[in-house]
Amino acid sequence: MNNQKIAYSILELALVPQGGTIKQTLNNSLTLAIEAEKLNYTRYLFAEHHNAEHIGSCAPSVLIGYVAENTHTIRVGSGGIMLPNHSPLIVAEQFGTLAHLYPNRIDLGVGRAPGTDQQTAQAIRSDFMQAAQAFPQEIIKIQDYFSLENRSSKVRATIAEGTEVPLYILGSSTDSAHLAAKKGLPYAFASHFASTHLFNALKIYREEFQPSEALKHPYTIAGVNVFVADTDEEAEKLFTTLIRMFLGVLTGAKNALQPPAEMTEELKEILKHPSMQQMLKYSFVGSKQTAKRQIQAFLEETQVNELIVVSTTYALEDRLKSIRLFGEIMTEINEETKQ
Repeated sequence: MNNQKIAYSILELALVPQGGTIKQTLNNSLTLAIEAEKLNYTRYLFAEHHNAEHIGSCAPSVLIGYVAENTHTIRVGSGGIMLPNHSPLIVAEQFGTLAHLYPNRIDLGVGRAPGTDQQTAQAIRSDFMQAAQAFPQEIIKIQDYFSLENRSSKVRATIAEGTEVPLYILGSSTDSAHLAAKKGLPYAFASHFASTHLFNALKIYREEFQPSEALKHPYTIAGVNVFVADTDEEAEKLFTTLIRMFLGVLTGAKNALQPPAEMTEELKEILKHPSMQQMLKYSFVGSKQTAKRQIQAFLEETQVNELIVVSTTYALEDRLKSIRLFGEIMTEINEETKQ
């Protein structure tokens, strides 16, 4: 395991539970962020999704401002902005504005995927495919707009120039690893739903990493699903909400988050399906003691610098408890690492 302190953060999709409302869900996102700040989580990141009836995180820059305004120290950012959906100039202006309002607290994670279906991606941006292929060049544009050197350019994002907004590359394939390494930027892998290429991507990134002004040494982040409760049985019950959500993804059923249910033999068989295994492989489920063993093994195996946690529970109180217990686990792990 790394001898350095392992950071831990939260990825938020603002998933709407059955019977809930978007307003209530977004308010709950803030409640969770406030609690995460108390528990010394490093950052709170909003994903970007579109044309999803039960996902409230479709405008990350707006939600980042909402959370940053109502917290004090936790970093707030995107996990990520799906860059082919946007003009790099507009992204720079939005995040530059946030950086002035909340100095040294804003992070900009960017990805290449659309965060939606193909038809919606075309509705967002008619040249989406060309923009996706130009992702490396779009990254350069973002960096230019934030640089002081861009003052002499005819096209400027003046509000962004010189602001401190760290840029992160997000991905679920080896392509993103090559790019993050070449650019000398932090690299976050979406292993909370795409486990196949995790180790290969981390290897590529570390071997090919080129130091930059932004980063002197590789910095790796991995997404994981976490469900921690007082007992293994309680945690497994909470986990059924995520199992049924991913089952809906595979079958095309677009349902709101379902209440937890007993972990039946049928659900256990569904969980063994190769597609479900691939998506939910890095899910740590159990009591504090059980989850800690799983997390320690993952950290030992991956040597990542940071974990980004997704805790998809139906009830807010279960999620608050899960992130509290996970925070305790990470505090213990970091204390043991120092000894």
